[in-house]
Formats: sequence, C-alpha cells, structure tokens
Amino acid sequence: MIDMLVRLYDLPDSTDLYAKISADGILLRRARAFEKHTVATFARENFSEKWASEIEVALTRQPVSCWIATRDKKVLGFSCYETTQRGFFGPTGVIESARGTGLGKALLFKALESLHEIGYAYGIIGGVGPREFYAKNCNAIEIPGSDPGVYQDILP
Repeated sequence: MIDMLVRLYDLPDSTDLYAKISADGILLRRARAFEKHTVATFARENFSEKWASEIEVALTRQPVSCWIATRDKKVLGFSCYETTQRGFFGPTGVIESARGTGLGKALLFKALESLHEIGYAYGIIGGVGPREFYAKNCNAIEIPGSDPGVYQDILP
C-alpha cells in the first residue's frame, strides 16, 4: 500500500468539524497512560493486533500520541501518530456504528495538527487504505515509489 504526503502547514480549518462532533456528545481527547489496556483492547477487538501494538507505543510518548473519541465512557475511535516512524500518521480506526459521522476526519485532523504542533511541515500517511478519503479531506498526495515503503518484511 502506498504512502501519502500531507502539507501540515496548509490543513483546512477544523473548528466547525470539532463543534459538530462535540454537539453529537463525543469527546475528542488524548488517551491517558492508565487507559492503555482499554484502548489497545478496543483496537485488538475491532481492528488488529498490530494496531493494538502501535497504540501501546503511542501511549508511551510524551505527550501521548494517541487521540481517542469517546461517548458515555466508551471508545468509538482512535488516531495515532509517530508510532511506526517519526512524522507518520496512523493507525486510525472508527467503529462501524460511528462511521459516516465525520469522526474519522476529526481524529485525522487531531493527529495531523499534533504533528504540526511538534514542528513538522509535512506528515506521512503510511500504507494508505482509503486514498480518496485522505486526498479529499487533507489534500494528501501519493508518494511515488513508496509501496511497500517501510512496511517490508512484516512479521505475522
């Protein structure tokens, strides 16, 4: 899967998106170290063991590099950055029942804005699945020759 590049200094304004998510009763915040088991279990049960491993790495960073979306003390989704590689976005996931609400886009923006805040001008979305989603929402462009990129010789 190809990698994509995002101009972090030129991200669209996310103010209205965050207000909509909040109005839906969803809280966007950084995961906390003592929640590592909960967030990793969420990823393991809904996505993959590999993503759970990356969440565990994100929760060792200072500041924590994992954003979560919660409603009524239940995790709906997450987004991470700087787990597999420096400057990389991902993994990210939203449970099926919360898809189509803008939550995935909001979590994407939280992580990309965080990369920009720590000094990156560009971010890399590694091993992209939904290319159209990233191109449309954050003007990401494909990086030629990036497949498989850093994702070579992946252990089971």
